[in-house]
Amino acid sequence: MGICSSCESTHVATAKLVLQDGRLQEYSYPVKASYVLQKNPSCFICNSDEMDFDDVVSAISEDEELQPGQLYFALPLNRLKRPLQPEEMAALAVKASAALMKSGDKCVCRKKSVFPVALPGEKSPRKMASGGGARGGGGGGGTRKGTTSKFTGLLSAIPE
Repeated sequence: MGICSSCESTHVATAKLVLQDGRLQEYSYPVKASYVLQKNPSCFICNSDEMDFDDVVSAISEDEELQPGQLYFALPLNRLKRPLQPEEMAALAVKASAALMKSGDKCVCRKKSVFPVALPGEKSPRKMASGGGARGGGGGGGTRKGTTSKFTGLLSAIPE
């Protein structure tokens, strides 16, 4: 469950879509991915909660509705079913952050928080999640079976 104490009670949750050029589109009404794709035919839509380092990027179904409070990316078709490299994920995070700041959205309520960590012996950080995702999966915090629970945080704070 997400906490967002800085939100005003009149804040309307919207589905947020970050386009390839960095612009943000918000939908306060139900909209299917197919509608968005009509305006962006060289793209696919992916759910930010489904993206992970070194994991393939999958498109949401064209019949799926964009969910309020959720962040999506419109990515070029050549990225579909390709592993997402850490530097690509970082670039997308920067793009989303800039788009959200430009929109004036001071409160982005999320169902889970994500922070990069490096397990002992690993060179690149991995995503660790806390809380439940939009689909209700806990996932055990992002560690694999048989790995130690000791980790080193790479970020001490994220300014808002």
